[in-house]
Amino acid sequence: MAYDSLAPAYDGLTRDVPYEAFADLLEKTIADYGVKAGTVLDLACGSGTLTCLLAERGYETIGVDGSTEMLMEASNKAEKLKSGTVRPLFLCQRMQELDLFGTVEAAVCALDGLDYVPEEDLSEVFRRLGLFLEPGGVFLCDINKPEKLKSLSGQVFIDETEEAFCVWRAEWDGENNACRYGIDIFTAEEDGLWERDFEEHIEYAHSPETIMQKLKAAGFSDVTLTDGGETEVGDPGRIFIAARNEGVNQWTK
Repeated sequence: MAYDSLAPAYDGLTRDVPYEAFADLLEKTIADYGVKAGTVLDLACGSGTLTCLLAERGYETIGVDGSTEMLMEASNKAEKLKSGTVRPLFLCQRMQELDLFGTVEAAVCALDGLDYVPEEDLSEVFRRLGLFLEPGGVFLCDINKPEKLKSLSGQVFIDETEEAFCVWRAEWDGENNACRYGIDIFTAEEDGLWERDFEEHIEYAHSPETIMQKLKAAGFSDVTLTDGGETEVGDPGRIFIAARNEGVNQWTK
């Protein structure tokens, strides 16, 4: 499964991700939409860096991810939060199967999370999100621009730390409108040898118009699009999308 073998090395390989900027952008979006958020849902939370950062900023947080290995990393990270911080609640769920114990005032899905969802499943993700996001609550997500994903085809990327060496090979799958990554992961063992694992990741190229249409169909309004290069994150390869939940489908599972 994606992000299982990669999980222990993920944080080291993504040290350049501007998590503080993502958190700043979420807080700005919450303020712009006039939402008083106490609890924030982090969809596709991965190793929990953003979840824990939001917890340190005073939010009660719920992190949801489909990878048990990534959630183990997240739980370990949460144990190291400073005293007085409310520890995040982590749940192992696919976004298409989101099922919370109550509602939240804000939700975020950052760093390609939605790109891992096939287009035919997006409506169910947004429908379920609408069930557990308070009426008037705000949702912020980002997607890779389709042209960015297409441009990666044929490229090879290498990431390394002292503990891991990772080789990514990207190929465009026109039939499924997706970018496929073959990832070889080499991790250092105590005996001086290296263990090799392999994962395949698939990111679907969603157009901003498709996301907007499906959000509106699920009962969201005030949908705004912002080029990533114009945000605190400063990533021109992304589109950020924010929307307000009108609560039309509240508790109609």
